[in-house]
Amino acid sequence: MGNINLKRYLKTLQGKLSLAILVTAAVLIELTAAVQYWYAQKGIREGVEQRAKNELKVKNLEIQNILTAVEVAMKNHAWEAEQMLAFPDSMYGIVRRLAIQNEQILGAGITFVPNYYPGKGYWFEPYVRTEKGQPAEAMQIGGKDHDYTQKEFYSVPMKSGVPYWSEPYLDNEGAHAMVTTYSYPLHDKTGKTVAIFGADVSLDWLDELINSSPIYPSSYNMMISRTGQLMVCPEESLIMKQSIQEVTANMNDTSTRDINRKMMAGLSGQTSVTDDKGQKNYVFYSPIKGTTGWSMAVVCSDKEIFHELRQVAFNLLLLMLAGLALMGYIIYRTIRNYNRLQAVNAEKERIGSELRIANGIQMGMLPKIFPPYPERDDVEIFGMLEPAKEVGGDLYDFYIRDEKLFFCIGDVSGKGVPASLVMAVTRSLFRTVSSHESNPGNIIRQINEAMTEMNESCMFVTLFIGALDLPTGRLHYSNAGHCPPLIIGSKVEKLLVDTNIPVGYMGDWKYTSQQTIIDPQTSIFLYTDGLTEAENKDEEFFGNQRMMEFAKKLIENGNPEPEKTIQRMSDAVKNFVDGNVQSDDLTMLAIKYTKQKLTERLKQSITLTNDLNSLPKLNEFVDDIAEKLSIDPSQEMKMNLALEEAVVNVIDYAYPEGTQGDINIEAKANDLRLKFIITDSGTPFDPTAQKEMDTTLSAEERPIGGLGIHLVRQIMDSINYERVNDKNVLTLRKNLTH
Repeated sequence: MGNINLKRYLKTLQGKLSLAILVTAAVLIELTAAVQYWYAQKGIREGVEQRAKNELKVKNLEIQNILTAVEVAMKNHAWEAEQMLAFPDSMYGIVRRLAIQNEQILGAGITFVPNYYPGKGYWFEPYVRTEKGQPAEAMQIGGKDHDYTQKEFYSVPMKSGVPYWSEPYLDNEGAHAMVTTYSYPLHDKTGKTVAIFGADVSLDWLDELINSSPIYPSSYNMMISRTGQLMVCPEESLIMKQSIQEVTANMNDTSTRDINRKMMAGLSGQTSVTDDKGQKNYVFYSPIKGTTGWSMAVVCSDKEIFHELRQVAFNLLLLMLAGLALMGYIIYRTIRNYNRLQAVNAEKERIGSELRIANGIQMGMLPKIFPPYPERDDVEIFGMLEPAKEVGGDLYDFYIRDEKLFFCIGDVSGKGVPASLVMAVTRSLFRTVSSHESNPGNIIRQINEAMTEMNESCMFVTLFIGALDLPTGRLHYSNAGHCPPLIIGSKVEKLLVDTNIPVGYMGDWKYTSQQTIIDPQTSIFLYTDGLTEAENKDEEFFGNQRMMEFAKKLIENGNPEPEKTIQRMSDAVKNFVDGNVQSDDLTMLAIKYTKQKLTERLKQSITLTNDLNSLPKLNEFVDDIAEKLSIDPSQEMKMNLALEEAVVNVIDYAYPEGTQGDINIEAKANDLRLKFIITDSGTPFDPTAQKEMDTTLSAEERPIGGLGIHLVRQIMDSINYERVNDKNVLTLRKNLTH
């Protein structure tokens, strides 16, 4: 029966049109994926090529540096040897100095033409061998059993008359290791070549240097000598025992022979080869500069290079198939309900008018006067909310209390009227709780408890709350499943946030509070996922990467003001979506910390004990400060009263009765303001958490306590509390400009 209904549906005009749309969408998605895959593959291939070239260049330079150091050292000692040819025993000292002074050289010797010194025998080769941790060993190793005249390191430079790097070989007489010898001809006063000055360089370092940082786990580097001998390769048993021609002789891919020829000819290049297992590999090769004749190659597996791309392509294919299936279902349901929706349109028109009114009410709840604090020179703020519908579920808010900027940004699950109602409740709870609580983790915890109790609709809110201490730049914050803000200063980075669940989901969740320092001229950029998930007509997201890249462009010409930051980010999103319908609420809030460091004109401190008898010392301290700053007596008296109330607060609450503790008061002043920093190591106590006293109430109606801190607030221009390094830090400020 179901099949019959489906056939009837497909026969209708709407069914055929839906099928055409579904097929067209499938083709377009497949084409898009194919093009993206091709470009991604091309980009990865180019990236590997560049990394391989860099690898060759770096290794080439490192090897060249070592070999050049040996060549320079040899040249510096060769002239001395030529000057001392008349003194054969002095040769030991010359080669000893060369070997000891150059850590790259394992041993050094001078091989003279046969019978050059008749008294020294037919073969004369003074040699010094060095070994780490051992004294240099001098010896004469020339002889019938070691006829150096038959060795390459002697015969080639003797014939050519120019310095020469020998083929690597096993030296059993002198170095007792696998070495390559740098030979430097020595001439007598007539210009005749009479000896070869040789420095043996061990090849033990070569394998470690060449394969110290492979591009991929399975990639490897290899090196051959001028004759094709394997100097470095994955198979240690082949090193200096077989040539590259012998190893690749039986491979099915004959292109390896062409690579061998080019490497031995000192050419650079790249190609791909297929091994006998059918695996494709990319080979990048380049000669080692100099006269060694060596050549190096980097070999990378095609399978490993494109493994992640192919895995992603497969996963994307599955996601696209799932998306197409969902799209087909949605089209089917859409057509089925078309007539029903027509009847609903009239009702929607009526509701739309009411929603526009609700939008005005909702927007009126958010801060809308910018700049909000034109009188302050330490912070600049700008915010923007663009709902996707008439009313939305995003929110942001901020205000300053006791020299702390409290701010929040949130995103309610869902959209429309329900989300807007939850948004309004959340914003009101933020204002209420933060008016007497400074710890963002505790603020979110209390909001969560209240939201969970009333959350019958099972809606939740991702929420970020911060408290920026304006005098110090210390930012306390807590995150409830929201997007991590960006910190835009000398560089752009995401703020590290703990993983906490959204508000309204679980009432007993323990939200963590974190902190960091915000440097002056640094911006905090907060946003909802309507920014990163903004889609263009090709169904591409704006994404975190584009957001980060655009934020980096903002600081190329200096960190702009918050309004310009948000406006430019908004323009970037609009250009990206290119007229596509907004699918989610877009909210951004930018806070720039602009505190200027002024020159201090006064700084002094005093330490008291938690004893009321120490208060006269405090009064003398304040009087001295007032005199130095020429503060009038009436203001001086008020400051004395404020400082005394604050210190008495510490004496009463910070230290348990019967215990003794210190109270440090530090005074600092610049041309604009004077501040007193009161520090104690007692029990955590935040006097600013006390609600503002309602002085309109009678004495009987007022709650007990809070009068002292109220008095301090009235006298001083600002009061600020921080818990830093297990100490209570209370800062009182007084402006000196009025």
